[in-house]
Amino acid sequence: MAGSIKEFLPALPDEKIDMLAATSVLQQKASEIRAQRVNWQSYFQSQMISQEDYNFVIKFDGTDAVTREKVLREERAQCARTFLNLLGHVSKDQTVQYILIMIDDMLQEDSSRVEIFREHAARKHESVWGPFLNLLNRPDGFITNMTSRIIAKIACWGSEPMDRSDLHFYLTWLKDQLKQNCDHVKNNIVLDVHVSGPVSPQQPLPPPNNSGEFISDNPANEYMQSVARCMQMMLRIDEYRFAFVSVDGISTLLQVLSGRVNFQVQYQLTFCLWVLTFNPVLAEKMNKYNVIPILADILSDSVKEKVTRIILAVFRNLIEKVEDGAVAKEHCIAMVQCKVLKQLSILEQRKFDDEDISSDIAYLNEKLQTSVQDLSSFDEYATEVKSGRLEWTPVHKSAKFWRENAPRLVERNMELLRILVRLLETSTDPLVLSVASFDVGEFVRHYPRGKKAIEQLGGKQLVMQLLGHNDPNVRYEALLAVQKLMVHNWEYLGRQLEKEQTQGGKPAQGGSSALTAKA
Repeated sequence: MAGSIKEFLPALPDEKIDMLAATSVLQQKASEIRAQRVNWQSYFQSQMISQEDYNFVIKFDGTDAVTREKVLREERAQCARTFLNLLGHVSKDQTVQYILIMIDDMLQEDSSRVEIFREHAARKHESVWGPFLNLLNRPDGFITNMTSRIIAKIACWGSEPMDRSDLHFYLTWLKDQLKQNCDHVKNNIVLDVHVSGPVSPQQPLPPPNNSGEFISDNPANEYMQSVARCMQMMLRIDEYRFAFVSVDGISTLLQVLSGRVNFQVQYQLTFCLWVLTFNPVLAEKMNKYNVIPILADILSDSVKEKVTRIILAVFRNLIEKVEDGAVAKEHCIAMVQCKVLKQLSILEQRKFDDEDISSDIAYLNEKLQTSVQDLSSFDEYATEVKSGRLEWTPVHKSAKFWRENAPRLVERNMELLRILVRLLETSTDPLVLSVASFDVGEFVRHYPRGKKAIEQLGGKQLVMQLLGHNDPNVRYEALLAVQKLMVHNWEYLGRQLEKEQTQGGKPAQGGSSALTAKA
């Protein structure tokens, strides 16, 4: 599967242009630092760097591309040795920043130069990653994010993949940077609510800078596009995708996308989801993370063509790349329930310069229309429950539906029933709690062993707790569900008494009281 995406990716925008556009804050600061030349002679005179390191850096720093190429051709081994010695012996932040910029510029000029560091590490029998991963612990945001760029380039452009433990460390670092930003945005929203009253989800964000990026005093937020860009690079490599999933990367991407982020970050993180879906195994699992509802919400609000294009591409992959037809069908139904067909109808009226958008709209329209025609009431119900977005759709109130389908809630190790109970425990949405309570009651009413199944999963206690909920609709539906649980017990008791009277004329000794106790 890795081959498929590599064949497709050359059609994407030029790597260097995309890199610059996506990391403008980092690039702006790099330009400022690059202009403040380092006095290498003072470092040499104070014996902080050796003669050979001084000789190399003087030849290399500040020269044109032709001269740099000549120096690297003649002193290839010395290049890695000098840069790593400088990073190891110089502590001043500004100088470390300058060294990292030199390394990054060198690699950007020619991607094959990443092998210079691999060759040096092989000669020394050392890890190529150690010196760079250590820098990720520095407090300076520019140093850590410029280092992260370099690591991504070596990991993606080199001849050998990143070692498992180092890969896990690096991907965890990237994920944590995103999560810090997400937490920072949430804290700001809480502060806004405290100071200014309720904040609408549609309330405009503070004005961005020229690149569309919001500046704050939080380093994770300031460099968010740079972090996302590193993820975009890493996740193009199939071997790195499962490692990313293992560090809970998909959940983090979606957590950030669910928050208030600008269109550039929306595009970059959705791009990450897109490249993940080229792997059929990951494409099948993707909607377990609720990716379809979250992207459908962004699609309905998006005014940027690049964001629209990448979301449609994700949706197409979730149908096209999935090898299990049943899962592809589930994805189609989820898109229908999230009003994607309506969005496609709106998008059809717009004129797009990108032919891929028109192609994806036509493809999705055909698949979703077909799924609507084939849609059974149970398919609709199951997809709605799995999405976690319960509403008063017609299936919930249909007695015929519950008579025919209540037993299906215990299929696959009670998969749907477990989800309903989990929603009762975790959801904060009164509508979801009301519908879930109603469904539990209907399940118990129409499935003979329903009470036992609900009690086994802890659902009875959760429903009873909702009797004290502050929303009157939740209290009402919880009360009805509790009544159905109790009525079910008495119905069961009545049937058992009738059965005993028919078989033996009178109950066995202690039978009636035992049944009463059980009820």
